[in-house]
Amino acid sequence: MRAMILAAGRGERLRPLTDEVPKSLVEVRGETLLERHLRNVRAAGIRTVVINLGWLGDKIVERVGSGEQYGLDVIYSQEGDNILETGGGIHKALPYLGDEPFLVVNADIYTDMPVPRVELGAGHLGHLVLVPTPDYREHGDFDIEEGLIRNGEHAQHTFSGVAIYRPAFFDGCEAGRFPLAPLLREAADHGQLSGSLYEGLWADVGTPERLAAL
Repeated sequence: MRAMILAAGRGERLRPLTDEVPKSLVEVRGETLLERHLRNVRAAGIRTVVINLGWLGDKIVERVGSGEQYGLDVIYSQEGDNILETGGGIHKALPYLGDEPFLVVNADIYTDMPVPRVELGAGHLGHLVLVPTPDYREHGDFDIEEGLIRNGEHAQHTFSGVAIYRPAFFDGCEAGRFPLAPLLREAADHGQLSGSLYEGLWADVGTPERLAAL
């Protein structure tokens, strides 16, 4: 399995910190978010990691390099000033991710979650890891019913930013900027996403307050 770490975002809500430092290189407890993810995927036996680059991407390349220091082969998917959002960013990186299901991790989360070990079932295009909805959110994203991700008016759980996708999940998508959420909603409606709930340490490092709390 290969992995992709989403690291292109601007990190607007963390400004002014992210005026000089890409969000993925923000340090929590003495380690950058990105490097924590790199060590985690390496510990799971993954060798090839794709990182998409946008805002201050050159600083990520300077820090991570070829990935050799982490025991990894790192490939960069350059987005430049035209940041493609989550869906567009993954779609652009597909040529680097191979023909098998691949892992995707949002760089701006802090967690002790192990890399999910999941065999996608027949007819399943992906697997999402959900977490209990944090207090600062008014509602969740999805429910889990009999192992499947479901949309619901009063969803109980939040998407963790950790998922596994088949390349076919993105069939029919066109190159360019587009969000991931509508694709997830449609796949959930068709019963094409399995899911699991992780109740351990997880935080979205999205604001100075959340960063300070960590």
